[in-house]
Parts: sequence; structure tokens; C-alpha cells
Amino acid sequence: MLRYCFFLFHFLPALAMAQAPQPPQVTGRAWMVVDVSSDQILAAEKPDERFEPASLTKLMTAYLVFAALKEKKLSLEQQVNVSERAWRAPGSRMFIEPRKPVSVSELIQGMIVQSGNDACIALAEQLAGSEEAFAGMMNREAERLGMKNTRYMNSSGLPDPQHYSTARDLYLLAIALIRDFPEQYAQYYSQREYRYNGIIQPNRNRLLWLDNTVDGVKTGFTEAAGYCLVASSKRGPRRLLSVLLGSTSETMRAQESQKLLNWGFQLFDAVRLYAGNAPVKEIEIWKGARATLKAGFRADLLVTVPRGQGERLKAELLALSPLVAPIAAGARVGNLRVTLDGRPLGEYPVVALEEVPAAGIFVRGWDTLRLWLR
Repeated sequence: MLRYCFFLFHFLPALAMAQAPQPPQVTGRAWMVVDVSSDQILAAEKPDERFEPASLTKLMTAYLVFAALKEKKLSLEQQVNVSERAWRAPGSRMFIEPRKPVSVSELIQGMIVQSGNDACIALAEQLAGSEEAFAGMMNREAERLGMKNTRYMNSSGLPDPQHYSTARDLYLLAIALIRDFPEQYAQYYSQREYRYNGIIQPNRNRLLWLDNTVDGVKTGFTEAAGYCLVASSKRGPRRLLSVLLGSTSETMRAQESQKLLNWGFQLFDAVRLYAGNAPVKEIEIWKGARATLKAGFRADLLVTVPRGQGERLKAELLALSPLVAPIAAGARVGNLRVTLDGRPLGEYPVVALEEVPAAGIFVRGWDTLRLWLR
């Protein structure tokens, strides 16, 4: 059987393209910009170096809260008692108070829009009993999402020497949040301000005012982490996401994130190679009720290339061999190898678009003989 070692585009730094546009100069310790439509990194600097994530931590806290809402472990109307620990949380706060219960809905907006550390602790205690137990949930979820260089010690991002993440891991988390909870993402992350306890606080993501295509996601700051921002912009069918860690000011993190997003949109095209559920090729099947099956992709296959180079893409389908029935719809049956000017861009798993049951005993016997003679 043909063996594969296939990978996604984001494992290829800067696309390995000789004529790829040079990325802009960026003020920050680590950064990356990704075309979400193709899951393809356009450019990156130190994407796997560990840094303090500051309030970008709250992306994971929100992810777990949304999951709990989906699983009916929480409800938006549910009232949460405020502990003294939550009330005394240092740093940014939504100003919740002991002996004054607050709803989950209010806490979510306090966590996302106002970046309240107190809101995070209250939600963590409600879900897990303690913030320490909640941090364990965060770490298990990070492992499940493939965040290999992340460790959480608290729900808010307050400094801790063992609390860290990377630009790549934060990208994986932000994309999971947008993908798995699109309604909540649309509702909360573009909200520009929130009023609680008589206090109005603006969302610290300045790009929500500067660029109407930006719909999230989260800022962060501590003295050690510097100014951080994960930003997402959707222009037409394309969504780009930038991660910036360790910039020098609020203004600079917005300016540099905008620079990365504009660069990605202006100098790259997302090319649709194949439509979802449309056959790429018919592949030969052995011992099946049919001699061939239709193979392709369940969703549109998009590839991001430097602007104007889409016509220079080439694709080759490599089928697993031999393919022996029965084969279920959705089973992997091969790989599509994509190149640009002869240079590899990536390989994508190709799946069966239809089921092929096993043939009768005589056809199976005949194909067994034919395979043996091969």
C-alpha cells in the first residue's frame, strides 16, 4: 500500500515560495498571519516560541464556557454568586460584588468585552468549583485542540511563570472558537462596549472602530507580556487572522495587526481548486459492487497563493492502492498533491464521496486472483 506523510499548509513557513511577497516589518516579539479559508500561514515570526499570553488566556475560558452552555451545564440566565477571590481579582475588572449575584450572560460580556479578571474567576468557580480545577480543564482542552506549547495556571491570564502559550497555539484556539461557536463569536467579540454596575467600559480591540471588516477577537496586556492582540477580519468569502505578541503600546498593537491583515488580503488570493462534494476523479475499486468510486472533498478545497499565481497551480491525485471494498462514504482513499511552479505546497486527504459495498463471492474471488497475479 502506498504510504503517506501528509501535512497541512500551515506547517510550511511562508509557503516556501520563491516569489512570495515579503512580509511587512512588525513591531512585536512574535506574530503570524493566517488565511483561515485555507488554514495556511502567510508569514510568521517565532510562531512556536513560548510567551506569557496575558488576557488572550480568556479565549480558552470563553471556549469552555460556551461548551458548557451547549452541553446545558450552564444557562445564560443562571445566577452566579461572587466569591471574595473573584471580587478581589487584580487587574482589569467588570466590578462584580459579593452578595450581589450576577448572571452568566453578564459575566460573559464582562469577560470578553471588558476583559474582567473577576468575571473569569467567577465563571471558573461556577463551572469547576475552583479556579485551580478549572485550569486543569483548560489544559485538557488545550491538549485536545493540539496546542502543544501551552500551559494554563489560571482563567484570566494573570502572570505566572508556568503560564504560557505561543502564537501558533493561540491561532488554533481562536479558530476553534470561531468554528465551534459561530453564534457566540458573532454576538460577543464585535461588541464595542458593555455597561455593568453603572460603569461603561469599551472593548480594548481598537480595530473594531478602525476597520469594519474586523469582527474580533481579543487583546491582552501585562508588563511582562507587552501588548498582545488576536484579530480576525472577514472580507468577502475570506477570513484572515493575525496573532501579535509583545508589541509596545495599544496603538502599536492595533497598527501592526492592521498591517498584517491588509498585507494578507492585498497580496494573496484564495483559489478554489475543487468544490465540496464534487468528484475530483473516479478511482478503481477491487472486490466491490462497482468497479470505481467518485473521490473528492467534503468541503471546498481552497489554496492561498501570491496574487495572480493561481493559474500556475498543479494538482495530482495519488490513490491508495489497492482500494478494496467495502468502502464507506467519507473514508480516505488518497491524497491530492498540490504544487506551484513545481514546488510542493501541501497534500490533502481525498475521501470517498459514495459508499461501495462488497461484491458477490464470485467477483471477490476473481479480484483476489487478479490482485495475486499483480
